[in-house]
Amino acid sequence: MAIDYEDELESFEWDIPEGYNIPAVIESHADSFGDRVALKFRDDEGGRTERTYEDLRRDMNRFANALESLGVDKGDRVIHLLPRDPDVFAIQLGALKRGALLVPSSSMLKPKDIEFRANDCKATTAVVHEELVEMVDEVRDETPLENFISLGGAPEGWTDFDSLVADESTEHDGPELNAEDPMSINYTSGTTGQPKPVRHRHRWMRCFELVNAPYWWGVTADDDLSDELLWATTGTGWAKWFWSPVGVGLTTGATQFVYRGDFEPDTFLELMEDEGVTRLCAVPTQYRMFAQRDLASYDLDLKEVLSAGEPLNREPIEAFRDAFGITPRDGYGQTETVALLTNYPGIDVKPGSMGKPTPGLGTTIIDEDGEEVGVDEIGEIAVPVGCPGIFDGYYEKPHLDEQTFSGDYYRTGDLASRDEDGYFFFEGRADDIIISSGYRIGPFEVEDALVSHEAVAEAAAVGSPHEERGNIVKAYVVLTDGFDGSDDLVTELQEFMKEQTAPYKYPREIEFVEELPKTSSGKIRRVELREQERE
Repeated sequence: MAIDYEDELESFEWDIPEGYNIPAVIESHADSFGDRVALKFRDDEGGRTERTYEDLRRDMNRFANALESLGVDKGDRVIHLLPRDPDVFAIQLGALKRGALLVPSSSMLKPKDIEFRANDCKATTAVVHEELVEMVDEVRDETPLENFISLGGAPEGWTDFDSLVADESTEHDGPELNAEDPMSINYTSGTTGQPKPVRHRHRWMRCFELVNAPYWWGVTADDDLSDELLWATTGTGWAKWFWSPVGVGLTTGATQFVYRGDFEPDTFLELMEDEGVTRLCAVPTQYRMFAQRDLASYDLDLKEVLSAGEPLNREPIEAFRDAFGITPRDGYGQTETVALLTNYPGIDVKPGSMGKPTPGLGTTIIDEDGEEVGVDEIGEIAVPVGCPGIFDGYYEKPHLDEQTFSGDYYRTGDLASRDEDGYFFFEGRADDIIISSGYRIGPFEVEDALVSHEAVAEAAAVGSPHEERGNIVKAYVVLTDGFDGSDDLVTELQEFMKEQTAPYKYPREIEFVEELPKTSSGKIRRVELREQERE
């Protein structure tokens, strides 16, 4: 569907009913078209299953009943570590139906990361796949967690998910939920200290339906979705899961595909061909690897392909155009927001551009004084404070709220310029966040882990440009007395880091230096190191 951009900017309204919540949306879908397939699932061992919208309602209510039996009440925090699984929606929707706050966590985290999150938000319930329970068991006694639910089996000390939801009752009389009730706590990396707890309200899902669905995916709840199959390749622990599988797929009542298995370009292309995927959302690293295959040899039903996480370069754009006559369309936003910029359906895509501001957000570019910059000038992407499409606070962190919302704008920390046609172009980070293969990595987390090794006296982590990943993590390391830099030590530090942090955070390059550049007050000047890498 093509969009008249100027008309949409002028006519857009934030239509968010007071009683809006995603469990109620699922109830409505089940009443209206309960036999429509909501989820088509496959795994790398050949397993297949489907869930209809009536199945989602039934499973949601059964899990909500189970949580109620465990004493989980409105406002309690439920942390989950789950692979892509056919029961993920039941777990997430059931927790929300009970009025709990979801705390999504990636399966790539380490026990200390789970310990931090559980303590920081005072989580009382953990829902974890059987393959990941050891991660929680290692730190469970150091957390406020009381309920331990395992999906896929019941190790000692855990309650089996299937047994919990075996009750025949498929209705749940949960607490009243409104659009302004808290819904989730999504942790996002910061430049200093631990990850920050971004709190979203139930209105977040409605904002995705109003913005991401029409102005990025090109679908709405009013469309005939019978011939559509959506696939977002993201994992369940990331905000992107809420951006698309929940925020677009479920809110519009579409059918979506979920695959549990590692990324391999030929496998993913074969899956798209076999299943008849019509709309795909992947990250630039995946598109770059797709582009290295013989795309024309695949008979795909793709109508739209979307990219997010970092700017998409020209090669994969041209590869998809040549093979399928489709132009991949970038979108931009954060854990804290909906899509702030998109190459909306029907736009003339400019390679390297993030697109144009989506309606209703007021996204702009400002200078240090909060004034809008001119054409081709670089500034910080910003959104007016109070916009429904952004978060409205950090969970029980008033000092962070005060810093973030004290001015007229929420500042994203991303730098951009705007050309004379209104297209935005990414120019880098205003802070030190590293974006690698779509992952946002705080340098402090890398540095903190590195200096815990006996050989490391000081460390600085920056992004280093990389053809496939956009950037990789590179660490500059000052060694302690008695240690000498060598290839063996690089390997040792990398293996050490893989044990200390999530695997996507480890430094793929390490350079040993005598000293790190610092300010007069002793702070590391990462900006200097970043410029060195760019050069």
